[in-house]
Amino acid sequence: MRSPLVNQDGPLVSIRDARLHYRVGGALSALSGRSNVVKAVDGVSFDIRRGEGVGLLGESGCGKTSMGRLLLKLEKPTGGTILFDGEDVSALRGRALKTYRARTQLIFQNPFDAANPRFSIRSILAEPLENAGIAKAEHDARIIAALELVRLSQPRQYLDRFPHQLSGGQLQRVVMARALILQPDFVVADEPVSMLDVSVRAGVLNVFRDVRDRLGLTAIYISHDLALVRYVCERTIVMYLGKVMEDGPTEDIVREPLHPYTNALVSAVPVPHPDQSHAPLPIGRGAPDPRNPPSGCVFRDRCPRAFDRCAVEVPALREVGTRQVACHLF
Repeated sequence: MRSPLVNQDGPLVSIRDARLHYRVGGALSALSGRSNVVKAVDGVSFDIRRGEGVGLLGESGCGKTSMGRLLLKLEKPTGGTILFDGEDVSALRGRALKTYRARTQLIFQNPFDAANPRFSIRSILAEPLENAGIAKAEHDARIIAALELVRLSQPRQYLDRFPHQLSGGQLQRVVMARALILQPDFVVADEPVSMLDVSVRAGVLNVFRDVRDRLGLTAIYISHDLALVRYVCERTIVMYLGKVMEDGPTEDIVREPLHPYTNALVSAVPVPHPDQSHAPLPIGRGAPDPRNPPSGCVFRDRCPRAFDRCAVEVPALREVGTRQVACHLF
């Protein structure tokens, strides 16, 4: 039975000015004159509606995984607030925190790292049930139902196997089943197919999308691949150096990107025509040192359309049609 939602009218997740800063380098970094603080998430605000699928998109180091960790209370925020169903996540303790852990789940990137090689598949899937206090007599029925949900045919044949006896695609479905076995309301999927062979990615993505629709799950899909985000998410948030650059319906972003960084990401998507030429990406090469980002707009040193204002003023997210865009051009 799914847990009841407390606040049916508001968004399920509400983030306001979320920040996550790491200290790195120590004394030697300070002596070199460089900052020893990396602002992995820096002043991010957005809401996630119930049942919505949201893609967090950007290059490596843009802050998307750090944002996912904040949403799951795996990191303590440096500042800002994160509300889940109207409750401040940072204030959750005891039983309230245990309930939150059951209602929010993570699908890991690498299934071979996510599954204990010493545990059988039955033990891997029984562990969250034990932690949630589910009676042992119910375990096998729930495990079978979860494996059927992720389309593993004849699920009983997997129960006594170990992770090394399964293919990557099969094991990722097991990891997905573990995330779903407590019937959560919110799931964070951190590049769940990046470690899989291309031939099995479509099947796992289809399962993810089908499960979302059937269960009415609210989901964050973290990826650097716009094509995958487009396939599974109706809304996309583009991040760069800890900040949101653009936020809006995925199809609108793909068909007409507004922010210069989003335009570069769209241009980087491979075209399945070997004879079709590709224009060079309209940005400078190489992201800056995250400890010393540019003043003003963090993207300005790579932006082909930057002007004087970009160096002195941080652009705020502004509504532009169906989207929000952090750019002085709008």
